[in-house]
Amino acid sequence: MNVPVPLLAVVAIALLVISNDALAHNPFSGSIEQRIAGSISALLLLSFWWVYVRGSNRVSPGFNQELGFYLICVICGITILGPLDELASNSTAAHMSQHMLLIVVIAPLWVLTRPLPQLVAGGLRLMLPFWKPLLRLVRQPMTTAYLHGAAIWIWHIPWFYMLAVESPGWHTFEHACFLVTAGLFWWAVLRCSSRNLPTAALALLFTLMHTGFLGAILTFARLPLYDESRTLADQQLAGLIMWVAGAFPYLLGISWLARRWYRRHSHDG
Repeated sequence: MNVPVPLLAVVAIALLVISNDALAHNPFSGSIEQRIAGSISALLLLSFWWVYVRGSNRVSPGFNQELGFYLICVICGITILGPLDELASNSTAAHMSQHMLLIVVIAPLWVLTRPLPQLVAGGLRLMLPFWKPLLRLVRQPMTTAYLHGAAIWIWHIPWFYMLAVESPGWHTFEHACFLVTAGLFWWAVLRCSSRNLPTAALALLFTLMHTGFLGAILTFARLPLYDESRTLADQQLAGLIMWVAGAFPYLLGISWLARRWYRRHSHDG
């Protein structure tokens, strides 16, 4: 059962990298700086994938979990290396779409596949001193929400935003900040204990509110905030993507936690 799914992931990623359309737009066909940044992103993603594959041979996940993990790897590869990455350099809406895919699609779906046993078995056990503080951190949903919120707001400050747009290296670092802090946040809220259900729901509500507020700022601003060459309509679309489309995963998370809380109290009653 373990062989076909990894092979499927390898083939999918290989097709992404070698296809003519992808090569026409992805970072591997750009400047030297873009190629270095793209190579680093690809190497990190493939290393993450390889550790999981190695761990899966030692601690077998369920079929759905394994399939989900590899499909999300492919989605992540397309998001950070595909045509959307090229569009993000000239379009605020495309850049926001990339951010939202990383924050509210890829990160929570990876958490739902519960990959930690496989990652630890695959080699991350050697980094246990690094993992221990993170394991303590994810027991505090609001702390992870503050950390993730700080990453979102810092990278949407105009100076930092344009730094990421103009520098492929900083753009890669921005992606890492979003994925790591979003992963910790979604882990804290989706894998929370029954005792932490209210706090996890509050963390989701807090994140929904401040991201919605940021989206509203972009939507109702009268001038382009990031670059004069970017149209106001493009910025407004970016704001709506964060404000409206980006709200659905948080609302789904709150509904799921509310259902858990209701079932718990119904059982106790």
